[in-house]
Amino acid sequence: MDDLAGFLRTRRSRVDPAAVGIPTDSRRRVAGLRREEVAHLSGVSVDYYVRLEQGRATQPSEQVLDALARVLDLDGTEREHLDRLARQRRRGARTPSTRVRPELLRVLGLIADAPALIMNHRLDALAANRLAGLLFGRPMPGLNVARHLFLEESEQGLYADWEHCTLDVVGHLRLAAGKYPDDPRLASLIGELAMGSERFRRLWARADVRARTHGRKAYRHPLVGLLELHQENFSLPDESGVELLVLSAAPGSPTEDGLRLLAGLAPEPGPEHGLTASHLTDADAGPAD
Repeated sequence: MDDLAGFLRTRRSRVDPAAVGIPTDSRRRVAGLRREEVAHLSGVSVDYYVRLEQGRATQPSEQVLDALARVLDLDGTEREHLDRLARQRRRGARTPSTRVRPELLRVLGLIADAPALIMNHRLDALAANRLAGLLFGRPMPGLNVARHLFLEESEQGLYADWEHCTLDVVGHLRLAAGKYPDDPRLASLIGELAMGSERFRRLWARADVRARTHGRKAYRHPLVGLLELHQENFSLPDESGVELLVLSAAPGSPTEDGLRLLAGLAPEPGPEHGLTASHLTDADAGPAD
């Protein structure tokens, strides 16, 4: 799904030669740096760098990776991704289980005034509270945010910042593909998105990586209007790839009023606190649908 060679090719194509002291003229036909220029600037032989980009060299040293990261002007997330691609064993990596622990569901049930959901590395919603279901306007078990964004929604749909959201989602899936290269359900999802969305294909080809941590998320809800929320991602410490996402509104804001109105549009939850959850493991779930 992802590989070191492809990542290096896309990164060097984005480096401005003038920024690294290489003069250019109108005869230059290459976007970004040439292979031999990257090799020279990073202090490795041209043959070795060519073999890296052709997938024929394995296990580059930390010194080589540091030099490449410097020349290619990688940020922290990209540098970690480069190291992961260089080090990972391409076969036999265990795909983490996505069964939601009861204790985590209990924590989710304590969040009443903000949409909150538990999501895995494929962007499957494994569990959600009542407000999250009302925000998305659909049953949460079975929802995959990437599929929802690219195949079911549009620029005029639920996501007010649709274009920015697509960048975030593709960047996240790129990171996931580097962490879990042998996850068949992730590979199936990526293939489905590539088949069904021209924008996904274009963004995937760029090989950008993005770490989701926190930031503004705006939704255009058909019943209560614009909701400008702040998303915080809480990664579990067990390296499972599962995160708790909480979407909060600023106190006293129109969005806080909108969430309150949204909560009042549906009956109060029953004894299960309004939680919806999928308890399937990866083995139980079968192929991505």
